[in-house]
Amino acid sequence: MSQQPDAMPTHPTDEQTPVRRPDAPRICVMATTPWLTVTVEAPTTQPVRDDGSVVEQHPEVHVHPGGQGLWVARMAESLGADAVVCGPFGGEAGIALRALAEAEGMELRGVAYKGGNGVYVHDRREGDREAVAERPAAPLDRHELDDLYGTVLVESLEADVTVLTGADPAHVLPAEVLSRLVGDLRAADRTLVADLSGDAARAYVEAGGGVLKISHEEMADGGFADGDDVPALVTGARALLDAGAEGGTRAVVVSRAGDGVLVVTRDRVHDVVAPETTVADHRGAGDSMTAGIAVGLARGLDLVEAVRLGAAAGALNVTRHGLGTGHRDHIERFAARVEVRDLGQDGRTSGDA
Repeated sequence: MSQQPDAMPTHPTDEQTPVRRPDAPRICVMATTPWLTVTVEAPTTQPVRDDGSVVEQHPEVHVHPGGQGLWVARMAESLGADAVVCGPFGGEAGIALRALAEAEGMELRGVAYKGGNGVYVHDRREGDREAVAERPAAPLDRHELDDLYGTVLVESLEADVTVLTGADPAHVLPAEVLSRLVGDLRAADRTLVADLSGDAARAYVEAGGGVLKISHEEMADGGFADGDDVPALVTGARALLDAGAEGGTRAVVVSRAGDGVLVVTRDRVHDVVAPETTVADHRGAGDSMTAGIAVGLARGLDLVEAVRLGAAAGALNVTRHGLGTGHRDHIERFAARVEVRDLGQDGRTSGDA
């Protein structure tokens, strides 16, 4: 995939079709609701004529394939993995999405989609994102859900790690469908990482999914935690672990914006803290973290080291304007500076690890 998503790549020829690398970890990503994203930015240059007058400037307009699943896949590829994206593509937005994603080098397993993908137009000329127009994704009908289910299931059998991402809006993926999929993937002994919230997160852990990544805001909003302090988040994460099928959910990874990441297992809590960085765009940090965790596990790292890699990917991504982008060398070197503290069993005892 391109490291520079703002560049306009050419559409790949048959010779440019992604080729699987035998030595690369393979990540299957379920992208339930890919979005076509249009972002208007202020000009980055100010041309001046010979007489000193300023040339009339026009805004920059960037059109990209986006949405949680595609951002996860983009970062996984940046970290040296081969990612295959399973998702619905349909309507005018779907045609553009597929062309743009394939131009980046993404390997897609598309499901036909009558309703059509979501589109948003955001204006960032003043610095913050202002929504100009948004059209959400249409619901998937039962045949489309069946096709997406089967596609993810089969592709996961050839992947080292499967990443399940949520739907936006949430009702596009019924919790019952997610539960069945997790059960089948678990029966096939697949390694699962999920970035979910609300009913989808609850369905995932109850079905015995492997690692759940969730933010502290989503813990509170979903009723999983009574507060956003460490004890409350640890208590909530442990309750989620206890709700899961026996031998299923391995850990809950709670991101806390600039306050580090809690890795909660049944017998231990670790706090993973990346060096502070200046934020250019906070969006995409969580998806980059999820990708880093998945790639780390696919490489054979233990969970805490995989989260260390994910924390580095997320921290560096916020310094960039391209969501889910980064350079492998930068991220891996930055990961060496990510601090890991063992907080003991209850999250109250600190120490360096």
